[in-house]
Amino acid sequence: MKPMSRRAALAGGLALIATPALATRADLWPRWQRHTPGARLAVDHTAWDAFLARHVHAGEDGVHHISYAAAKGADEAALAAYVRMLEATDVDALDRPEQFCFWGNLYNARTVLLILEHWPVRSITEIRISPGLFSFGPWGRKLMRVQGEALSLDDIEHRIMRPIWRDPRVHYVVNCASIGCPNLKRTAWRPATLEADMDQGARAFVNHSRGVSVRPNGRIDVSSIYKWFRDDFGDSDAGVIAHLLLYTEPRLAAALRARNRIDGDDYDWSINAWPRGANRS
Repeated sequence: MKPMSRRAALAGGLALIATPALATRADLWPRWQRHTPGARLAVDHTAWDAFLARHVHAGEDGVHHISYAAAKGADEAALAAYVRMLEATDVDALDRPEQFCFWGNLYNARTVLLILEHWPVRSITEIRISPGLFSFGPWGRKLMRVQGEALSLDDIEHRIMRPIWRDPRVHYVVNCASIGCPNLKRTAWRPATLEADMDQGARAFVNHSRGVSVRPNGRIDVSSIYKWFRDDFGDSDAGVIAHLLLYTEPRLAAALRARNRIDGDDYDWSINAWPRGANRS
């Protein structure tokens, strides 16, 4: 997830600097279209499972938080080893579902490792390592190398996952270490449960106030994800609402059907640390 919101995110007394709204379109990297239909090769994600089980906590606020401070040391080293193992994977030898899970897990694991490497931080947006005069955050930095290709987090999301699969649920798969992001799943993504897990991730986010919020006067505010990547959600307010209705609970669905437009958007870039505020210790 690339920071693009014009609005300041305010959470826990922390005001983050507003950033220019620069849409990031899906731009296929053709090299990554290679795959092996019917392949039985499976990537081992048990190390990621172990990290998630130990350090991802479901908060009463409905947000999954990560105990970054507790993960420093041995667990950080184990996570780095897992990322190196993924980098050494022959992705071309995988079938499409296995590839999707590979990229989703690599994106999330490398993002968590990035936070650990710079801990403590109040927000991932403080990690200003992307190249270029007007760059922002870490998303443009080449942090990985897979099959000889240097890759950034932006490459994985916008040049591989979004253009190859063309599934808006990609946005519920990748996690940017922020309160405003869809939850980091507490187990690795795997082909056998992928469809059900993506739908569950969508439902959890859409029905949470950071996904969709309906005011007493009927005003509808949504996550800025639906603005930044509107092309993925039908390229219109009607398209976004139609997508949301696939996952909303009855009361929220009724409110959405009563409207034909979206009134505003917002996003909270505060770090998704456990316990909240742990980054200030």
